[in-house]
This record gives sequence, C-alpha cells and structure tokens, in this order.
Amino acid sequence: MRALVLGLGLVLGACGGPPAADVSMSGPRWLVLDPLPDMKSFSTTSHRSQARPHAEVARDFLDLTFAMESGRALERMTRFEEPITVSMSGEVPATAPGDLARLLGRLRSEAGIDIRETGGPAAVSIEFVTRQRMQALVPTAACFVVPRVSSFAEYRAERRNPQVDWATLAERERVSIFIPSDTSPQEVRDCLHEELAQAIGPLNDLYRLSDSVFNDDNFHTVLTGFDMLILRITYAPELRSGATRAEAANALPGLLARLDPQGRPGKAAPPAPTPRAWTEAIERALGPTGSDRTRREAAIRALHIAEDQGWQDARMAFSLFAVARLSMANEIATAVAAFIEAARIYRSLPGGEIQAAHIDMQMAAFALSSGQAAEAIILCNRSIPVVTRAENAALLATLLMIRAEALRLQGHAAEARASRLESLAWARYGFGDEVEVRARMSEIAALTPGRLAETVPGEQGDSG
Repeated sequence: MRALVLGLGLVLGACGGPPAADVSMSGPRWLVLDPLPDMKSFSTTSHRSQARPHAEVARDFLDLTFAMESGRALERMTRFEEPITVSMSGEVPATAPGDLARLLGRLRSEAGIDIRETGGPAAVSIEFVTRQRMQALVPTAACFVVPRVSSFAEYRAERRNPQVDWATLAERERVSIFIPSDTSPQEVRDCLHEELAQAIGPLNDLYRLSDSVFNDDNFHTVLTGFDMLILRITYAPELRSGATRAEAANALPGLLARLDPQGRPGKAAPPAPTPRAWTEAIERALGPTGSDRTRREAAIRALHIAEDQGWQDARMAFSLFAVARLSMANEIATAVAAFIEAARIYRSLPGGEIQAAHIDMQMAAFALSSGQAAEAIILCNRSIPVVTRAENAALLATLLMIRAEALRLQGHAAEARASRLESLAWARYGFGDEVEVRARMSEIAALTPGRLAETVPGEQGDSG
C-alpha cells in the first residue's frame, strides 16, 4: 500500500507543481539505472480550439478580462497598444530560448499578436532568479508576473506600492515575469506560457474552464486553442485599452463572427457563480499545508458544495478528482469511484481529454500495483497520444514508465526497455536533473509486484 500511494502521487504536478523526490529512493536504491538518453522536447505545434457558441466565448472573455483572480472587478480592460517586445535575463536555462521562440511564434500565427524577442529593454522582461530568492518574497508562487517594473530588484523595492497594482493601469506598457532558474525544463516552459499569457492578456482564472490555462487547476500546461482565441480577441482592432465591459460586450458579436467563423450560434446560459467557500476548500485540499485528514475533509467539503450547486462541469469533476486523490491512502474504493465519475465528466467537456488522461494514469498505477499488466497497458496506450498533443512531458514519462513495467511483467523485455528509455528521455524534460529523473521513475518501478525485492545490480544490465 505504501508503494501504491507513493506512485499515485507522482504526477499531481498538474495540480500545484510536481512533488519533491522521495530521497529514500536515491543512490543505490534506485530501481531504474539505465544510462540516460538525450532529452526529448516538443516541436512547434498549433492547438485548435473546439467550436463553441459565440455567446459562450463572449461570456468567458468578459469574465476573464474584467476581473482579477481575487474576484476584484476591473472597470476597464488593458492591453499593450504598441508592438510587444520580450527579453530574457538572469540565469537563463538552456531550454528557455527555444521554448520562448516557439511560444512567440504561436502567438504571432494563432493569436495575430505583433510580438517578438529583443536583446535590449523590452515591454515584457522575463527574469530568471533562484527559487529561494523568488519565494522569499512570494512564498507560494511557482512563478509570477508584475506590472510597471522591469527587474526583480525593482519589484522588490516597489512591491508594497500601488505601482504594481494591476487595477491602477490605464494601458500596459511595462511588465515583468519572474521564473525560477533552478527548476525543470517543463516548469520553465509552463511558466512562460501561463505568465506571458497573463502579462499580455486576461488577469483572471476560471475553474469552470476545461480547455484553458486560465484555470487554477493547472491541467493544461501550454496555451490551448481557446486561449489563443481569447488573446486574438484581446488584440482585435475593435477593442482597446480603456474599454468598459459594456463596450466590449457590444463589440463581441461582430468580432467573433469575423475571428471565429467555426463558432456555433446560440445562447450561453449564465454559469452558476463559484462560491468563495468552494475555492477555499479546493485550495486547502490540494495546497502544500495541512494534515492528510484536514485536506481530505476540505476535498469532501468542496464536493458537497459542488453537489449543492448542481454542477456538472469542470468544477464538479475537479472536486471528485480532489476527493479521489486524497482518499487513496485509506479509502481505495472511494478513490476509484470518484476517479471514474470525474473522468466521465471530463470526457464530456471541451478539452477535457488531458484531465481524463491524468485519471487514466492513476488507474494504470492501480492496475500495475495489483499485477493487472494488460489493463495498465490499455490505459497507458489510450492516454499517451492525448498527453503528447498536450505537451506534458512529466505525465508522458510516467505513462511510458508504467507501460514499460507492465510490459516487463508480461515478459516482453525488448518492448519494455524501449518504453523505459523513451520514458527517461521525456523525464529529463519533465523532471529535470538526473537525481530527480531516477527517483521519479524508480518510484513507478516500485509499484510493480516484487520489484522492491529485486537486487539492484542485476537491473542495470537488464534488457527488460
């Protein structure tokens, strides 16, 4: 059971950042000792948005644009009114320039934004600092964005002043993004996508969105087709900095008819508002503090609120996911039932395939730990294409390693080794340095019945 629970927590990285490696698996207790292959990374791709009613897109755009994450209303929209320049400084990770170039290319081609990188002063300054320095000022942030400053030193001097209050802007002219320099390539890439989107676009997140990075559930790690549509709307000539919600609402029907001809006609029912009590319960349940008992109680409280609200959207599915995630240690039947219902809801929602793939990974881990190799392989094979399209290397590496271990159980040594090496290549991008990669992948291997009893030296030369 301990090994099962350890493995099931591996890729909750989509919900608050990857957990730290289990140091007990370091050094000679690693179960995966293959020489690490070259790192794999994703090539430039586009993400098409699914057709939605224009009224629904307009509603979501207004709710994203005219409020902050705190719920504070914004009277007027702001954006950059000149071509946008972007620069990077500090200890820039080796993978960051390529990932930024691909992101800027997508913003130009998919969102129609005039944006480019420059080596000098820029409208958007991306500075890499150590996680320790960054979290000394903002302890809970994986990365963050601030207006009207151009450096970390300037932010440190001005952070208590109205200058860095987004609500005081009339137009965006100068913004800084701060990202840890000492983290995995995937986390750097994810921060580039999420924070640059906020730097130039909407400031709000909505838990009801199933196909967007503008959602604090963090399942989507790169900008989706829906996100690109929202940014294309933000920079359409029909809108401008200073536009009120009413003015934007009047412009949106014609604007969407031009920008999104595939969108469907129809009305959008007003979504049920998200009570602050539900958000607080979810944050407590999946946050970094609190005992297992208090966190599970918070997840159950969030689920009860979702049931009382009658939701059947991403908020209900996420409530179920939280209950399942926090029931694995002592309530396996509850966890499985909640995962299954969450997956059913997610598969009915736009963009919900990646959330369902996370659940497939959890269920595949269950199957592997109980020796059901064929079932584990089916679950992994179903989700690997989805996760590849979503560009989540950490989740992809985990699925590939579970599949490798399942193939190993079936006696398919060559196929198992190929899947394991592919897993390690993606893990280098998803998890970072060698210690982290070997620890994460060894945790998965430890799920396999009998694996912990094996002698490690024999594993290094094992072809399966």
